[in-house]
Amino acid sequence: MAIPRLLFLTGHLARPRLERILSGLDAADFAWDIADIGVKVAALATGDIIERRLQRPIEADRVVLPGRCRADLGRLEESFGVPFVRGPDELADLPAFLGNKGEPPDLSRHAMRIFAEIVDATAHPVEAILARAAKMRGEGADVIDLGCLPDTPFPHLEETIHALKAAGHRVSVDSADPDELSRATRAGADYLLSLTEETLDIAREGDAVPILVPAVPHDLDSLDRAIEKATAMGIDFIADSILDPIHFGFSASLVRYHELRRRHPDISILMGTGNLTELTDADTSGITATLLGICSELSIDNLLIVHVSPHTRATIAEHDAARRMFFAAKQDAALPRGYSNALLQVHDVKPFAVTPEELGEMAAAIKDRNYRIETAEDGIHLYNRDMHQVATDAFELFPQIEVDGDIGHAFYLGAELQKAEIAFTLGKRYAQDAPLDFGVGAPRKEEDRTRLEEAGHTLKAKTNKTKATRTAESGEES
Repeated sequence: MAIPRLLFLTGHLARPRLERILSGLDAADFAWDIADIGVKVAALATGDIIERRLQRPIEADRVVLPGRCRADLGRLEESFGVPFVRGPDELADLPAFLGNKGEPPDLSRHAMRIFAEIVDATAHPVEAILARAAKMRGEGADVIDLGCLPDTPFPHLEETIHALKAAGHRVSVDSADPDELSRATRAGADYLLSLTEETLDIAREGDAVPILVPAVPHDLDSLDRAIEKATAMGIDFIADSILDPIHFGFSASLVRYHELRRRHPDISILMGTGNLTELTDADTSGITATLLGICSELSIDNLLIVHVSPHTRATIAEHDAARRMFFAAKQDAALPRGYSNALLQVHDVKPFAVTPEELGEMAAAIKDRNYRIETAEDGIHLYNRDMHQVATDAFELFPQIEVDGDIGHAFYLGAELQKAEIAFTLGKRYAQDAPLDFGVGAPRKEEDRTRLEEAGHTLKAKTNKTKATRTAESGEES
């Protein structure tokens, strides 16, 4: 069978580096060609430019555009009769991209259900709970868990369940009060947290699926008896052996989850992660990744998530990203690397897209006075046709900047250089005119990859000032 042939579109500046990268691939399972479409930076090429300058017919099975190119892929495919795909934003990521044969990993699937708890639901009116539930679902929650507080009445429990169900949510109720759990299942709740061998009869009062826990903490035999009783009753159930916080039984609780799965290979299991994410002063993305890696290995298919501490504000989105990444890696029987950057919030695996030597080559080829800002392992690079300076402190570059009194340009360069310094210091990938990527920790706004970005504030201000000056000089009305 013939190997696929890929055609890579590029511009003058990136072509030498693209050739080096493609030539250096080990035993590539595809053939390749490069098409220089006659612009400096192919990422800025429009669909019209590509249609005019790309030679026909295309002798390739697929055309790969730079990731930042805004051309309409569907229109190009229709025009040229072959598939067009966007590659990565940076050439440094091209080998990993091509390792997936030009296709991004499928992160649309997962095997874990997320219960997101509103821990103080009793204290909020129905309207406020509905608003929070909508936000939680947008972040990845599958079930809205109503947390009941000890010795605190919940008179609007039934009304709240009915309203959430009417809004399309699945609902669980988390209470230590048997009466509240009884009211919840009769009102139509989907799940009850939590029942023991002693309270399991409440499940007979409605259709809610019980989450079973030991009647005595850490007692797996008690949980076994609850599982046997639920099985005899012929009802669905989920089991939870309870995750304990660090220094209060954490490692032993992991052993219990492992033993629970060994004893019951086919049952549905839940892990509540809040005792680690909430009770550990550490960024939650790494904790979540570790816990969900354990869940993936043990086929734990339900997660109870809590957000109380401000540092866990992205916890639902982190769990959602982790469950998708681990599912894809497990399907591939692979390490969970190269599937997603969603949990790489502080440091990136490949923080620098270019080497200092490559930046030197690119700077030498520049023929205009526009400033370029990039980072490499030796610092922040600022260059144009007249200069090329490197520093690790953005303020060190101030004496090298000439903006001829253009306040907007000065402000823009200051903001970009400070962003570059933050990226360099943390080991994050920096791209001029693009926000830093902190994964799901600070979600970026959705981009329309078929349209060019609008002018920024500083450029708009400069344009408006120029228009006003011309209007005043010509005597025209503005």
